Amino acid sequence: MDFEPSPDQSAILEAVETLLAQRAGPERAIELAAKGEYDFELEEALSEAGFVDVALGEETGFLEAALVVEAVARAGGVVAAGARLLVAPGAAERPLPGPVALATDRIDRPVRYGAHARTLLVADGDEAGVVRLEPGEFEPVPSGYGYPFGRGARSLLDRADSLGPGSGPRMRGWWRVALAAEAVGTMAAALRVTVDYLKQRRQFGRAIGSFQAVQHRLAECAVSVEGARWLMLEAAWQGARPEAAAVAAAHATTAAARVFRETHQLSGAIGYTREHDLHVWSMRLQALRLELGGAAAQRRAVAESRWAGGA
Repeated sequence: MDFEPSPDQSAILEAVETLLAQRAGPERAIELAAKGEYDFELEEALSEAGFVDVALGEETGFLEAALVVEAVARAGGVVAAGARLLVAPGAAERPLPGPVALATDRIDRPVRYGAHARTLLVADGDEAGVVRLEPGEFEPVPSGYGYPFGRGARSLLDRADSLGPGSGPRMRGWWRVALAAEAVGTMAAALRVTVDYLKQRRQFGRAIGSFQAVQHRLAECAVSVEGARWLMLEAAWQGARPEAAAVAAAHATTAAARVFRETHQLSGAIGYTREHDLHVWSMRLQALRLELGGAAAQRRAVAESRWAGGA
């Protein structure tokens, strides 16, 4: 089994990381978060470069799309990459106008990217639905989690066009893969920022990162992130098979809670301030780990798919 990216995958990653280095990053994320805005410029740049359609490409697929989603999250991009690059082509089997927001039937609760979405994908029972949104149909919801949120009237669901029988489980599967991909990229960035800080912060005449107890905690976080990454990639490669997608989401959301706790504790007081870049990613982990019912719902989905044939 080859665990190294292919030449084409390496080229895709190099290209998207170059684009993200120019158009994303913590400063951009902080600027947008302060205004509750969406990064339309970044989404347009990703679209023009062909990354939005990579899942449905002739020589690329969902594995490459998952790698792009992970990279966008790692760079702190404020775009619905998981929804548009993975869930939309996976559930609708065609491109959908962005931004794309994902929801269950409870759109009267805060929906990530809801206030800026032009397409709403709704997972409701056996059939998923698509709602075309007009500006202003979702009310912006103030958020401290690094993502813009919105809330809509449940009457909007009356306009949903069904994606057909079986589309509900298919959408939930790809939603779990996208959730895992975003969580992996976000955790990796939070861990990187923490390691950089621990290399610089000195105590007792030594860098904090040189203490073995600190290194053990960092290593355990790194193992959790790497495990989540490979489970996510396996689920994407398998086409969001129900059990694989649920396992990936369950592990990623569980790891997200741990990485949030450890990175903040290891960073000390500065990690809890807006002066330090850690919050760009750590606060997102708080939102991601609760999405689609949280870790408990993902574990329940694992059990249902493994023993009850559910999705």
